[in-house]
Amino acid sequence: MSSAFDKLARPVQKWIRQQGWRELRDVQARSIRTICETNADLIVAASTAGGKTEAAFLPLISQVLDAPANGTGFDLLYIGPLKALITDQAMRLEDICQETELPVVPWHGDVSQSIKTRALKSPKGILLITPESLEALFIRRGLEIARLFGVTRAVVIDELHTVLDSERGVQLRSLLTRLELALRRPIRRIGLSATLGDMELAKAYLRPDSAKSVQLIQAEGGDAELRLQLRGYLSGDEDESSQSATDAIANHLFKQLRGSDNLVFAGARQRVEIYADRLRELCEKEHLPQEFYPHHASLSREHRDFVERRLKDPAKPTTAVCTSTLELGIDIGDVTCVAQIGAPFSVAALRQRLGRSGRREGQPAILRQYAVETKLTTESSFVDRLRLGLIRSIAMIDLLLEGWCEPPKPEALHLSTLVHQILSIIAERGGASANVIYNVLCREGPFRKVTTEVFANVLRAIGHPETDLIEQSRSGLLLLGKTGERLVEHYSFYAVFQTPEEFRLVADGRDLGTLPVDNVLVPGMLLIFSGRRWVVQEIHDLEKVIVVKPAKAGVPPVFGGDPGDIHDKVIEQMFAVLEGDFKPVYMDAVAHTMLEEARAHYDQLEFQANNIRSLGEHTWIIATRFGTVKTSTLALALRSEGFLVEQHDGFLVVEAGDETPDLQMVLARLSAGYTGDIFAGAENLITEKFHVYLSRPLLELDAVSSRLVPGLLPGMTSRILQA
Repeated sequence: MSSAFDKLARPVQKWIRQQGWRELRDVQARSIRTICETNADLIVAASTAGGKTEAAFLPLISQVLDAPANGTGFDLLYIGPLKALITDQAMRLEDICQETELPVVPWHGDVSQSIKTRALKSPKGILLITPESLEALFIRRGLEIARLFGVTRAVVIDELHTVLDSERGVQLRSLLTRLELALRRPIRRIGLSATLGDMELAKAYLRPDSAKSVQLIQAEGGDAELRLQLRGYLSGDEDESSQSATDAIANHLFKQLRGSDNLVFAGARQRVEIYADRLRELCEKEHLPQEFYPHHASLSREHRDFVERRLKDPAKPTTAVCTSTLELGIDIGDVTCVAQIGAPFSVAALRQRLGRSGRREGQPAILRQYAVETKLTTESSFVDRLRLGLIRSIAMIDLLLEGWCEPPKPEALHLSTLVHQILSIIAERGGASANVIYNVLCREGPFRKVTTEVFANVLRAIGHPETDLIEQSRSGLLLLGKTGERLVEHYSFYAVFQTPEEFRLVADGRDLGTLPVDNVLVPGMLLIFSGRRWVVQEIHDLEKVIVVKPAKAGVPPVFGGDPGDIHDKVIEQMFAVLEGDFKPVYMDAVAHTMLEEARAHYDQLEFQANNIRSLGEHTWIIATRFGTVKTSTLALALRSEGFLVEQHDGFLVVEAGDETPDLQMVLARLSAGYTGDIFAGAENLITEKFHVYLSRPLLELDAVSSRLVPGLLPGMTSRILQA
């Protein structure tokens, strides 16, 4: 370790001694050597609070101090996904740099203009910025990019796993390409992450043209002891003398968490508020100080700051009941326990959340998982009988214990983000030719799957007189149209993503509520909402309205059918749980009983012998054994043939219409290569911010590249039929 320490600048060595560190962590020592001895790009992967920030910045700051650059510009660039994370990291870096003359400049919407003005006038030190604010610099200060970043040695990308396959991640890759082209040289890229499923794909994201040269420094061992329990609760089993499942979970949380710092991930915002309110009432009932608080994006920044400050205050026990807002690396101190109500949609998210616990030396990481299933009756659906929520929870815990998590998806076309970047480059340069834009974004940048033909069609779509985002001068230069100018001039343009919009559900002219919709819908598909089944009649994409009517049949499942992208591996593990006989030692008695019920009902359906089971003369269950994307594709293909389709984890419920063909015949045709018109009636293809400006063929092309896999239908249906 001493050899790594010796490579650091004296002010940095002094700071380390002041922290009382007896030695550097292994991941820090290896990072210091790699950064100081090579020019390689690298990924530093370690658990939450594993020392990743110091692993990158201790040697980078040392290089800046020992060999100051000749020229102007920020020495180091840090890109973080959240304003709160940037503020937090700025304080940490200011502490390291306090005895140097190296300024630390946080830059986002809440930073005062005076700080930004000083930094623009004399750029130096460390700039911490969000992708959106970096985008704004390109648009507003495009001619100054070379001056602002002329001597920048490295860019550090925090929470790398959050941007690998998202619109924001593609935007960031595009900005990094544009930055290097402006400087006419590469800048070292360093990614920090606590959760990465496929390191090779992560390397390809960081440096697409030379992924093999990216160094990986991954923490080995050192994980805290893990203690976990999965508790089962029955909903609908209440009488006047018993409490609801929600009350029972709230009481258990109150007894186990009171007096310590914890995170409770409760899912949707409504559930966060319900559980926070129940826990508040329990504090009042026991005449105890309040220590349970909600935390989600709809709450004010002041309230969220208040909760985060309390979590860091050792004198005030605090439990935050939250959505995914506290999943990322904001410093909230050490938490004793992480609780998860219901199954998350990814193992990566569960792993990231669990990383908040067990950070103190000698303290275990504690996970309390709560599974709520409905009481079974003679009318219960097969989904409730198979306890799919519980089964998903078990599958994800098992995969977590194996060390697996979801890899990034194969790159989609990301046409919405492409529109955004086209407008950004035109605004930055005051106009640009189609060839220049294609070279920057598609040949050099992240949109390499976009062909010249598709690119030309995108330009035609956004240059159409009714769209008016761009126009072409007589010299052939592309300029912003009137609508494009209005878009780019508004502060909301810089974010490539939009806040997820929920669709209003309307039946007989009456609003039922709102529902987030991730998958492609068509009229005739079945939805589950507010404890009832509904048939989709109309979809109004621009107005975000879905017109529905009550569906026939019995009691719908209490859980299942929720939006979320479940990976094929999770579904595979769910079937392994259903078909196995092992009894997880981490479950309580109620969860064990529910698992036995699920396996018994699964055996009755005989899915191990046949993936298609009849529920009557006109209804079938298909065990697809695939994740959300592939199962959604099959659902749309069957709907195009006239079937009513209801989707669940690894299963489809298929109901014949008045004139539908034989199901086996349709599946046989699909296995032979016929795909049908999977977009027949599909109206909710506008899922990203700039989709509204694209033509229908481009929207379908984008959907096929990201949310659907029609090319895999033959292989999928062959597997289903072979069982």
